[in-house]
Amino acid sequence: MGRLGLTEILVIVGIVILLFGGKKIPELMKGLGSGIKEFKNAAKDDQPASAKKQEEETK
Repeated sequence: MGRLGLTEILVIVGIVILLFGGKKIPELMKGLGSGIKEFKNAAKDDQPASAKKQEEETK
């Protein structure tokens, strides 16, 4: 139980399309992408001081 097969993925995609419609999906993906980008930036800014110093020295 943990692996999704092709059939399960297609069923999930079909349900998502039925729930949100074709026009809403690009907006949802854009929001998801920007959320992931913000999370990565926040994680990068949250590095310890020693890691930031090493990163600046390599530039």
